[in-house]
Amino acid sequence: MSLLVLALGQLVISLDYNIVYVALPDIGAGLGFSDHDLQWVVSAYVVATGGFLLLGGRAADLLGRRRMFVVASLLYAGSSLVGGLSGSPGVLVAVRAVQGIGGSLLFPATLSLINTLYDEGPARNRALAVWGAAGAGGLCFGSLLGGVLVEAFGWPSVFFVNVPVAAALAVAGRLLFPADGPRDRSRRFDVTGALTATGGVTLLVFLLVQAPAKGWGTPAVLMSAVLALGLLTLFAVVETRSRDPLVPARLFAHRGLLAAMGGTALFSATFSSVPYFLTLYFQRVHGYSAVTTGFAFLVPAVVVAVGTQAGERAVSAFGVRRMLVGGMVLGAAGAGALGLALTSDGSYARLLPGIVLLGLGQGAAWTGMWIAAAAGVAPGDQGVASGMASTALQVGGAVGLAVLVAVAGGVGQDASGPGLLDGIRTAVFAIAAGIGCGALALLARTRTTGP
Repeated sequence: MSLLVLALGQLVISLDYNIVYVALPDIGAGLGFSDHDLQWVVSAYVVATGGFLLLGGRAADLLGRRRMFVVASLLYAGSSLVGGLSGSPGVLVAVRAVQGIGGSLLFPATLSLINTLYDEGPARNRALAVWGAAGAGGLCFGSLLGGVLVEAFGWPSVFFVNVPVAAALAVAGRLLFPADGPRDRSRRFDVTGALTATGGVTLLVFLLVQAPAKGWGTPAVLMSAVLALGLLTLFAVVETRSRDPLVPARLFAHRGLLAAMGGTALFSATFSSVPYFLTLYFQRVHGYSAVTTGFAFLVPAVVVAVGTQAGERAVSAFGVRRMLVGGMVLGAAGAGALGLALTSDGSYARLLPGIVLLGLGQGAAWTGMWIAAAAGVAPGDQGVASGMASTALQVGGAVGLAVLVAVAGGVGQDASGPGLLDGIRTAVFAIAAGIGCGALALLARTRTTGP
């Protein structure tokens, strides 16, 4: 039962990120957003989540994992209620930022609960596979659920649907998870480190989200870059002098965790960017409605969920690194096949071979990289280790999508014309190349250091 609650927590995080995409036109019309400002309904969530993950991870370690799970769930429920009742653009953007903070608290709390409730090995691997299936499925099912809700009940329903689920999560977490032990008073919360890390990473994610649209040479982007660099430099200095740093130096010497952070960044930059370009393909090239687009993502959702389970079994048989290499090879082959199948008159069935290979590889890699991120990390550091890996995930996604959109010729939600399909296809081939290079790098590392 505890694992079901943890999986549901991950499902809420991934649904909340994706469900608003199909509601954006109705939100813009209903609240009077300008075309320029509407993107902040998505960007506010991304920036806040990416910026607060390290803080959320350390808070789980020091303040209690169950406590942070409950607080984050209640934050989700309350902000979602306010979001559905919003009457102005500013209020809704603020709500999305608060939801992002809720995600930055809930994600590491959930992951560190798994890594401490289940012993390292088969039991933890199975739990991570179930957790991973819920998260990967939520990213795809969000489009379908959002489309159905918007057409039936209007855009506020994509916020209201979170309220009872998140509230139930808070109650279930309070009842089912082990009580947090007494706080270790010898360990202090690194306030200066928390402020500089949160500010620096938040500005970095803001920079990566805004720069492709505004231009890398605009004053706002340049100022963000300078401030982000300054705060992150200050954070590094503070951490070397702190008695109980936000990110202990011993974790930077943990080669497995550092490799896992690189893997999560690459995963988000490649695998996680595919739905963006597929949505453009379905809606802009073939004219699918929001609901039809959601149904088109059902097959990827199911295949990714199957991949997470297959990945867990493959870890037992072949080890984490070999399984990751195999999953990435499958993903690269699938992305290549998908790119070849993207045509102006092609059927959905023509996409299925690429979707199946890509989804299996994505599910296996998702499970494997979180197994690798937790391996060998002490229980008292599981929260911040989860925060480090998930911060890399957020930053990698922002960098990857910005690069891919540039490679694709700047294609976006308002793109049209003959260059759109060529841009989408170019981006998918670039994703295949990125995954393939990652597989080669991991294979080379495996041969050097052993499985």
